[in-house]
Amino acid sequence: MTQDCDDPVVLNQWHPLSSFNEIVVGQKHRTVLLGRSLFYQQTAKGELFVWSCDNVSFVLPTKRAYGFLWTSLGIPPDELFAVEEIDEPDRQNVATGVFGVNVSFGRAIENFLDMGHFPFVHTGILGEEPHTEVKEYDVDVSESRDEIMATRCRFYQPQASLASAAGADVDYIFRVPHTNCALLYKSSPGYEAEGRMDVIYMFLQPMGPEWTRAHTGMCVIDVANSYESIRYFQQIIFGQDKSILENQFPKRLPLDSRAETPIRADKSAIAYRRWLAKKGLTYGVIPSI
Repeated sequence: MTQDCDDPVVLNQWHPLSSFNEIVVGQKHRTVLLGRSLFYQQTAKGELFVWSCDNVSFVLPTKRAYGFLWTSLGIPPDELFAVEEIDEPDRQNVATGVFGVNVSFGRAIENFLDMGHFPFVHTGILGEEPHTEVKEYDVDVSESRDEIMATRCRFYQPQASLASAAGADVDYIFRVPHTNCALLYKSSPGYEAEGRMDVIYMFLQPMGPEWTRAHTGMCVIDVANSYESIRYFQQIIFGQDKSILENQFPKRLPLDSRAETPIRADKSAIAYRRWLAKKGLTYGVIPSI
């Protein structure tokens, strides 16, 4: 597959290719990023290589971060966004799986930010009727940090996480520090008084303008449940989202907020669209007129 992306906004980013627990050492793996077919490999010495399937001399930069291999087809920044919680020793860092989704990365991010779908898509887990109201919350678009933060979010959930013993109102913070990566911070059961939060992340690998691989994971304060049970819980959640995502139309994200009727619950999504438009993104979106 030849490269069909000429958008510097997305080319000059780091993009995830795989969690390290899915890489077989010494084996050559194949994937697609922004329309280009790539090989990647980790050697027995821990060296990382990514190169073009069509041109072995086209070797790409690599980065090891948050349990994942990252690369770029352009000139990426020196560092990725910070996720300090991953270094805390009492947490489990769980790569919860990678999912192919026939939708643009922008649509997937927008769904990740949407609390309004919890009672209807994740019934009995992340929401339930009659608790359907999305209460007022705040959204900040920081130019200095170059990211979006939604704070003061609160939503009733029957089972906010695998460690939850009962339904509760859960505090949320949504963070978008990258065009195609998003993090969700939520109250950690038993640690609410300390203000500590679990982290759920979604790192998206845009294979094409309407096809995405979603690399998902959790960074949780949970000593009671196993790695595999936490992984399975989050796979159930994303499995419920997948069909909703793939029925989105259009599959590319319209950057003009007037293209779809906004409601209060969409405040984060509107900020995200405007943020992408201001960056000049053209890949995988319908630019505003």
